[in-house]
Amino acid sequence: MRKIYLLLLFTWSCAIFSFAQKPEKPNSAEILLKLKKLNFLGTALYVAAHPDDENTRLITWLSNDRLANTAYLSLTRGDGGQNLVGPEIREALGIIRTQELLAARRIDGGKQFFSRANDFGYSKSAEETQEIWDREKVLADVVWVYRNFRPDVVITRFPPDERAGHGHHTTSAIMAKEAYEVAADKSQYPEHLEFIEPWQPKRVYINTGRWWNPDINADTEGVVAIDVGGYNPLLGKSYPEIAALSRSQHKSQGFGSTGTRGEQLEFLELMAGDAVEKDIFEGIETSWKRVKGGEKIGAVLEKAIAQYNPENPAAIMPYLLTARTEILKLNDQYWKQTKETEVNQLIKDVLGLYLEVVAGDFSVTPGDQVQLMVETINRSAFPVQLQRVKYNALADTVMQLNLTNNEVVTFKTTLQIPEDRAYSQPYWLEKPGTLGMYQVDDRGLIGQPENRPAIPVNFTLNIGGQQIDYTVPVVYKWNDPVDGEQYKPFIFTPPVFANISEPVYIFSNDEAKAVDVMLKAGKSGISGKLSLQIPDGWKISPSEYAFDLQMKGQEKSFRFQLTPPKKQSVANIKAVVEIEGKSYSKGFVNIEYDHIPTQLFMPEAESQIVKIDIKKRGEVVGYIQGAGDAIPRALREIGYQVREMAEDEVILENLKGLDAVILGVRALNTNERIPFYMDDLLKYVEEGGTLIVQYNTNFRLQTEDFAPYPMKLSRDRVADETAEVRILKPDHPALNIPNKITKEDFEGWVQERGLYFPGEWDEKYDALLSSNDDGETPKDGGLLVAKYGRGYYVYTGYSWFRELPAGVPGAYRLFVNLVSLGSNTESKNTTGKSK
Repeated sequence: MRKIYLLLLFTWSCAIFSFAQKPEKPNSAEILLKLKKLNFLGTALYVAAHPDDENTRLITWLSNDRLANTAYLSLTRGDGGQNLVGPEIREALGIIRTQELLAARRIDGGKQFFSRANDFGYSKSAEETQEIWDREKVLADVVWVYRNFRPDVVITRFPPDERAGHGHHTTSAIMAKEAYEVAADKSQYPEHLEFIEPWQPKRVYINTGRWWNPDINADTEGVVAIDVGGYNPLLGKSYPEIAALSRSQHKSQGFGSTGTRGEQLEFLELMAGDAVEKDIFEGIETSWKRVKGGEKIGAVLEKAIAQYNPENPAAIMPYLLTARTEILKLNDQYWKQTKETEVNQLIKDVLGLYLEVVAGDFSVTPGDQVQLMVETINRSAFPVQLQRVKYNALADTVMQLNLTNNEVVTFKTTLQIPEDRAYSQPYWLEKPGTLGMYQVDDRGLIGQPENRPAIPVNFTLNIGGQQIDYTVPVVYKWNDPVDGEQYKPFIFTPPVFANISEPVYIFSNDEAKAVDVMLKAGKSGISGKLSLQIPDGWKISPSEYAFDLQMKGQEKSFRFQLTPPKKQSVANIKAVVEIEGKSYSKGFVNIEYDHIPTQLFMPEAESQIVKIDIKKRGEVVGYIQGAGDAIPRALREIGYQVREMAEDEVILENLKGLDAVILGVRALNTNERIPFYMDDLLKYVEEGGTLIVQYNTNFRLQTEDFAPYPMKLSRDRVADETAEVRILKPDHPALNIPNKITKEDFEGWVQERGLYFPGEWDEKYDALLSSNDDGETPKDGGLLVAKYGRGYYVYTGYSWFRELPAGVPGAYRLFVNLVSLGSNTESKNTTGKSK
């Protein structure tokens, strides 16, 4: 029974989570495609390392042309990447990229899985990757997905060697191949076998890319070539057109894609298993003959397909009910549960059956009540009776209600939420993990893309004499005056949130700083006390505040004065709220973008506090945004006035009053106005200003004319954040004024040293620093400074966008020196103001 339960959970999770909150409303053509998929018994799993690694063309073709049950296993959630749509990094970025993958799968028809591996950033070797990840746990997760999803064919995006170009990439292929053997071995991970059976795919392929094998073609020995460029008349698009829409959901990574038409070949090289010539499912029975008792089901479904009428889909109901009856007789539990889920969904689709449960608010606190509006309607002439509605063991409504054609039935109910319900935190972030791994204790969640719904609601219906259950999540829905019908996940939250206004506070002297904490009520009528937990040596005033918030959503800000110790210190503070003897310390981060469902992340209400020896020069800095980062916030924290400049503000007259101008990360890639700014920016430097250009990629530069002297960007990077940094020009002003930079300033960095360093540059640039990963040649292009006219031009690939928000003291000291370069003249005093 436990095996059946876990299989049900895995299958149900795939079905529910794959279409998020908005109810699915397939048209007649999409229903026919589902009907054809019901008649195909084959499974394919694509495996890679990160969100956006997957080949959406192949996934689209497998799911919609080959009709295979298709999924993508991404070993990580992409926390270590960059963000082109906003300032979120690390855990919050991982949430965004998870949802982008789900958005992609809703378009291309695949399912989505993950392991517990954490994307700790770029890795240059599989050895490093597997050392930082818990190798055995990640492999166990891959085996767990194999044994649950039971793929006939596994396809990896990358080869299992250095050609993959990234330690995570290489490791994903290594583990995909290793799991091929391990998943079939009962002695490996025997703890799985309480729930699932061993499984071995028929074969494992590498989806060979031209970037490591430019000469591959359909005649290459050992290669299976697949034309994925076909046109699907039911969907009205070619597979590459659908794949482009899917690929374009990876907006945080700038992967907008244009669809193509005509032949598109994909090449598969056998890595393990039986070789075939043309069909990757060769030797695999993919008809209903595959399971004992299945031939009758296949025959019935063939008749359903032949007689399907797009103007009356419900006419095939007798066939579907007959097929369902036979499916329930199967002894093969995997195909029984998989195909029962599919046929149940298909029955719902052909009936136009709409089942929805909408909460009166988007959140509720455990212990409180929530009002639900239930809506059901049968939009067909086929008889349907609603027998029961069950709200996740919270309540039952028993009825014998006939759902007649196109007559909507609505009713309200009120649920009492138990006090022990967990908050709706992304499950992989509920407990502290490690640099390389998330901690997930619930076996049923491992592999799943997101949480189970806060309240799943089960509808029991009698359809043609058969009892069929459908589970839908409670959602929150409202009407926006511009965008119309909108959805949010319904969630459980604490009664109060506490957000500290800044993620990092930098103290450069002994003076106290204001720390503002905003409380937000998660429910009405709460009162209590707010305090800040501080480390030894620091002082806080006042020690606490009393508060009273009468309305849900009400916000109120409280100001503390925090005084640093005399000595240097790096520590954390936490906001703690006490209500009726219970303590709460969750903050809230609302992640809201048009292409994904709104997400609420509830991290601990903490901030970093850093007492460092730092001096600055200059007062006013201009910032021109690129992909989005938190550096303006960090500079304000140390006393700079930062003007985030709009497009029409970047003109020479406005630049002249600034002590420095900074281009945000990847501004040369993402800011389409940059080509029109550069003349004025370089003229500003020539007349005495300082321009700091942060990292960019050499792909899709908006302009090649971004520097006063020649330089070429490369893909050079230093991924090890502990790699030695050698000072090449110890007497340069950027390393001495106003802060003396030493090797100690490169301690405590996070994730990496830097990325996409220039590989070639004119002799007029001074290369100030050198660093490299183990076994590699020195990378000297990470910080280049050139005198141009009376000013300074700086190009830097070091990862300030990670280090400053993380409160790394040495990164602040060196970055302030760069900002201060234009103030290092006799005509300016130490504040940067003209004498």
